[in-house]
Amino acid sequence: MPADLAVIGLAHLGLPLAQAAVTAGIDTVGYDPDPRPYAELRAGRSPVEGALTASEVRRMLSGGFRPTTDAAELGRVRTAVICSPTPLGPDRAVDLAALGDAARALASRLRPHTTVLLESAVPPGTTETFLRPLLEEGSGLVAGRDFHLACSPGRLDPGNRTRTLANTPKVIGGLTPACTESAAAFYGRLTDKVVRARGPREAEMTKVLETNFRHVNIALVNEMAVLCHDLGVDFWDVIRCAETKPFGFQPFRPGPGVGGHGVPVDPGCPPHVGRTAGHPLRMVSLAREINDRMPSYVIQRCATLLNEHGKSVRGARVLLLGVTYKPDTADQEAAPAREIATRLMDMGAQIGYHDPHVLDWRVRERPVPRADSLYEAAAAADLTVLLQQHRTYDLQGLAVKAQLLLDTRGATPAGAAHRL
Repeated sequence: MPADLAVIGLAHLGLPLAQAAVTAGIDTVGYDPDPRPYAELRAGRSPVEGALTASEVRRMLSGGFRPTTDAAELGRVRTAVICSPTPLGPDRAVDLAALGDAARALASRLRPHTTVLLESAVPPGTTETFLRPLLEEGSGLVAGRDFHLACSPGRLDPGNRTRTLANTPKVIGGLTPACTESAAAFYGRLTDKVVRARGPREAEMTKVLETNFRHVNIALVNEMAVLCHDLGVDFWDVIRCAETKPFGFQPFRPGPGVGGHGVPVDPGCPPHVGRTAGHPLRMVSLAREINDRMPSYVIQRCATLLNEHGKSVRGARVLLLGVTYKPDTADQEAAPAREIATRLMDMGAQIGYHDPHVLDWRVRERPVPRADSLYEAAAAADLTVLLQQHRTYDLQGLAVKAQLLLDTRGATPAGAAHRL
């Protein structure tokens, strides 16, 4: 059955887009070559933790959403949006393998006048030098003449119920002005505001800037948090004071590491462009280095606190609170909790956890014991570490019950716990 829209990639980007499209009355099919998302969706469950609730999935299905693993469905749509994952590979470069697979699946079925949109986070130049050739070679069509091609990087904030796709401006950059307008016509059905970039590279670079802005500023406050602890300065009070400045300052807060789907990218030398390195972003490289060592700093603070109270990490009972990367969501993407747990296990600690949004948590493929009674577990643990401040946590009560409480989010009242 023909559809207006195909969403390719049913993960953290594709699912909310498909939900918004169905809500807007757009006949939508969702394609993913992995059979797991299809099976989960057909059963009325979200295949991605924290992306959609079961009730939202059921409403999508009743609204006509059709998940599929059959790529033939891609040849029957007016618009195709590629939302394939683009994680960092072992060499810290963006892995475009899933994007390439999606492009080839679409290309062999691409029809004239189709609008193809790329939402995946990619280095600048990917739409033109990586995606376009795959689509043209596989279809025999020419982008900008036979079909429209544009980039509109995803701008989702998982767990944020006030900022949705509908009220978040959508940046689009087309291969040609006509491509841009075709993309604008589609997204205009889903969002209140469309922002036209000069072209695909500007749209791609917008995402790079937004992600790197976050990581660089988090790195700054992470480094200052370590310095302030060494100097005996309450950095959380410093932030409280600084954020009263009505201009020239935006508050960021330190933490045990940086999670999330947006990874810092240095586009100085995209591997697929085939040119010599440009100007590497040294600030981004340094920010990544600082943020990557925060889990080690948390371990150091844990060991010091236990030692100051006459205990060793080996054999200590450590309770980790909040194992997701954001508060009040089940999304665990790149959350530092798993690395912290792994290092503590290597040092001989006995690890337990509590998270109201995660009922089963595994580290090294082994289940980690989940605390049923939070207060009892905190009272029994030699050290409780707050890694994520979910709204349901009564931090004042936890501070009273816990033998030792390390707050890596600065969420407890001043003096109630040891803070990062």
